[in-house]
Amino acid sequence: MALGAPELQDEEAGARVLADALLVTSELVTNAIRHGDGLTAFDLWITDDGLILNVADASTCPPVTTDPKSREKGQIGGFGWPLVCRLAQHVAVTALPDGKQITVLISLTPTA
Repeated sequence: MALGAPELQDEEAGARVLADALLVTSELVTNAIRHGDGLTAFDLWITDDGLILNVADASTCPPVTTDPKSREKGQIGGFGWPLVCRLAQHVAVTALPDGKQITVLISLTPTA
């Protein structure tokens, strides 16, 4: 099979989609544990639109984005949220009585 063949391109695109889905999942769960006072709920399902992922934590604080230029020495976090927003087709943060839920839609269809 020649490099650049459609079969190889499809495999690589599929691997990227999987890697993106795993990265978003890992980022949200890690943030819930590390910054959100603990993971309180997790579920996912696959629809015609893609992977829908819900991650809830016990913090009412919204996700944080850090501007690298204004980052203080020793400051933790702030870089994962922009990554999640970039990789997901849709992102929603819903306030809950005892925390928040983040819902993302990740396309499972490779893009060019």
